[in-house]
Amino acid sequence: MSLTASTMLPLGTKAPDFHLPEVVSGKATSLSTFADKKALLVMFICRHCPFVKHVEKELAQLGKDYFTSDLAIVAISANDAKNYPDDAPDSLQAFVAELGFNFTLCYDESQETAKAYTAACTPDFFVFDSDRQLVYRGQLDDSRPSNGKPVTGADLRAAIEAVLASKPVTSEQKPSVGCNIKWKPGNQPSYFG
Repeated sequence: MSLTASTMLPLGTKAPDFHLPEVVSGKATSLSTFADKKALLVMFICRHCPFVKHVEKELAQLGKDYFTSDLAIVAISANDAKNYPDDAPDSLQAFVAELGFNFTLCYDESQETAKAYTAACTPDFFVFDSDRQLVYRGQLDDSRPSNGKPVTGADLRAAIEAVLASKPVTSEQKPSVGCNIKWKPGNQPSYFG
């Protein structure tokens, strides 16, 4: 495991499109899938990472809390499933069932979507407004597996609430921190390392 922080993609960046299979249904998913929603949360997560395990219940709660709102949520796992079988699509299906995720979880086998978003760690969060411009990238909250602080989702929730209320999101944003995305051998992006 390599402790890695978000790349902090520039605010205002347009959401890169993607075409990925949803792990439970196999249904093709892209930005247009969520076109009717005012805001979009894109999360890069996986199953095996201790940083994701630390916040997984809050991720499930986010899905429940915003299920009837104007926020769309899509989670993407891009880890190399050959070397990290816990992050393979069939294992991710079980992950969805165990935690009761009610949002879309896709698998990025080529890792091209992760690169397009400059995703670096798990978890890594990106919030886009109605124009699909980036308004937040950074941490869920100040909690980490070893610091004893409660998992509240405060930072991410504040950004979501601002977007849904058509208010500006604070530009003071702290990077997310977690395990590095497990790139396939020879597939590491230029921003890794």
